[in-house]
Amino acid sequence: MLGQAFAYAVAHLHELIAATGQHLLLATVALGIGIVLCVPLGVWTSRSPVAAAMVINAVNALRVVPSLAILFLALPYFGLTFTSSAIALTILALPPILINTDAALRTVNPAVREAAFGMGMTQWQVLWRVEAPLALSVVISGVRTAAVEVMASATLAAFIGGGGLGIFVTRGFALYDTTILLVGAVPVALLTLVTELGLSLLQRAVRVPV
Repeated sequence: MLGQAFAYAVAHLHELIAATGQHLLLATVALGIGIVLCVPLGVWTSRSPVAAAMVINAVNALRVVPSLAILFLALPYFGLTFTSSAIALTILALPPILINTDAALRTVNPAVREAAFGMGMTQWQVLWRVEAPLALSVVISGVRTAAVEVMASATLAAFIGGGGLGIFVTRGFALYDTTILLVGAVPVALLTLVTELGLSLLQRAVRVPV
């Protein structure tokens, strides 16, 4: 069966390459937006109990909504477009990034902050020179979780015309052909594995010894 899937992939190589590019673009856009939104929010919530209660609870509530449901909810407003898929995947990426950023900054030893302030550092200097390096490993852990979820879930974008490797999965289902389904499923699994491994290595590289 894998041999047949490989033969199909070779016969549709240009389509497979294009679909892989779309898949990676979807995941990258969603993850990038998630990082840009949630890292600053995590800094804010780590310093404000009121903000933490409001923002984290709101973002956590998004976890109960299935990704496919979000995809279809976006349809009336954005249609069968890349935008609908990117919005749904971004929502999926938000919780782990926000929660890990918030937790990472909260666990920084207060004595370290006090020592930095005692040396004459400003609030921003303490954040960038002291807290950020100490928290970075945990923040990347949240990004890793989000990236794996987004990479795997980007397959669902094909159900609303968002492209990506999911087009082979949906085609395989429609034609009751496992061979075609594998052409989409195997690359998604490999991309997800590479993403997990790459970010895991990055997390270890930036970890500050205690």
